[in-house]
Amino acid sequence: MRWFLDLIDRATERRVRQVAHSHGRRSLVTRLGVALVGGAVLPMLPFDRSGQFGAAHAAGAAKAKSNPVADDPTKCEYWRYCAFDGYLCSCCGGSLTQCPPGTEASKVSWVGTCLNPTDNRQYLISYNDCCGKASCGECLCNNNERERPGYRLGVHNDINWCMANTSLMFHCTTSVIVGVA
Repeated sequence: MRWFLDLIDRATERRVRQVAHSHGRRSLVTRLGVALVGGAVLPMLPFDRSGQFGAAHAAGAAKAKSNPVADDPTKCEYWRYCAFDGYLCSCCGGSLTQCPPGTEASKVSWVGTCLNPTDNRQYLISYNDCCGKASCGECLCNNNERERPGYRLGVHNDINWCMANTSLMFHCTTSVIVGVA
């Protein structure tokens, strides 16, 4: 058994020496720096949750046409809330698109693709958490249409998106139309 470990040690040493002869320390430092900076910037990028919206929205459209509260922005079934998770800012002193006084919109957000049943078009909706006060506690909605497990950050809405703000305290969430899908 000892001879096998010696063989592995010699082979490893030989390979490390070959790499050391062909690559300098500066290239290693450069690659490490790029990896660290890239890893730090990645969480600040906006996320697109528009993938795979066709089949889910076709079923949602049929449900929305038979559901009168789909046109009421104070209800969780409102069409813009298809990927919503949080407290409605309209119940917490804000509006559908504005944070309440004393809070600020999160610098990062998640994006959902929702079907508007009145014009039968898909819209990109940006869900921005409002940060700076304790949780509102009113009008909790949790719609997880096409949500994926937490290891895919951009398609997971159970994250405190106030992570890039000065205050990490979550208060409520807005839903802003950012474009047509």
